[in-house]
Amino acid sequence: METRPQILIADDHIIFADGLRLLLEKRYAVVGSVTDGRALVTEACRLKPDVVVVDVGMPLLNGLDAAKRVREQLPKVKLVFLTMQDNPNLAAAALELGSAGFVLKHSAGSELVKAIEQVLHGKCYVTSKLRPEDWVVQKTRARQYSSRLTPRQRDIVQMFAEGRPIKEIAGHLNLSEKTVEFHKHHIMETFNLKSNADLVLFALRQGLISLDSGPVQTQKSS
Repeated sequence: METRPQILIADDHIIFADGLRLLLEKRYAVVGSVTDGRALVTEACRLKPDVVVVDVGMPLLNGLDAAKRVREQLPKVKLVFLTMQDNPNLAAAALELGSAGFVLKHSAGSELVKAIEQVLHGKCYVTSKLRPEDWVVQKTRARQYSSRLTPRQRDIVQMFAEGRPIKEIAGHLNLSEKTVEFHKHHIMETFNLKSNADLVLFALRQGLISLDSGPVQTQKSS
């Protein structure tokens, strides 16, 4: 019996993820679907898929950081990134992770399949809508996405930028609320951020959140 490559889908837009599943099930075995970056790390380590198709703009942990953590646990896993952003730096950052694909969400389904086939054969794939000179020249700049912040700081910046309350962030990271507050204060001081709006812009520049990912809905405390 022929064994089809196993795919794990990670996208917080449920309708889009369902469409991906229908498209990919014609060729591959879709073993699961998750809606945030932390769930992706957990499920990838549990399911051990051949390929992870991941949205860059994931809540709780963005797709690039989640994929990096998955790759640390599963060195052979293949990665294909999806994004709404025509951003050469994001493509360069994705390729820093090794054999990977980078496809815009509004591309045809056939291009996603092509990217998956390329990474399954150990090659990289970048959508033709990003000219090679755009991202090759800027490849060294991709390191800016990770060089200035520790992984813990990146987690905290992303969740604050998503509008999550301190209590929720502390719960996700298994930290005390005071520790989260300390980290936020240190980040704001270090990078001269004066307001939450500055923090959101900083997170955008760092690639921790994306313009197509709206703020989370949180209940106001009384």
